[in-house]
Amino acid sequence: MTRLGHVAVRVQDMERAKRFYEGLGLRLTWDAQDWAYMQSPGNGDGIALLSPTYTAAGPHFAFHFSDRAEVAAVHDRLEAEGHRVGPVHDHRDGTASFYLQDPEGNWLEMLYEPATGIPSNVGAAAIPTPISLAPAG
Repeated sequence: MTRLGHVAVRVQDMERAKRFYEGLGLRLTWDAQDWAYMQSPGNGDGIALLSPTYTAAGPHFAFHFSDRAEVAAVHDRLEAEGHRVGPVHDHRDGTASFYLQDPEGNWLEMLYEPATGIPSNVGAAAIPTPISLAPAG
């Protein structure tokens, strides 16, 4: 895993939510009718804004991986350990992920993020994935 990369929250008014998070310094990366993705320009950490009509996923947090094969390996390991995991999906933005619930019922996503960052559909340059540094020692 590279990092804890984003959280997804349900919003009632998409335009109001985008303006609020832009005011906090986040940049709009992906804008669709039913969801938007906003990122910190400095490190790529993000927030997904899910409209009431978005049904592909609900509120969750996501661990980001820099290797798609690692996402598949985590999927297979969790499944072998008896956890209920959804299928790995390839998304239209070049990422791939799967969803599951932790033992406490919280939803999470395991997401492959290309090293070049999550592509934008609004004309903004992608924010490259931060380099993961191993702890010293």
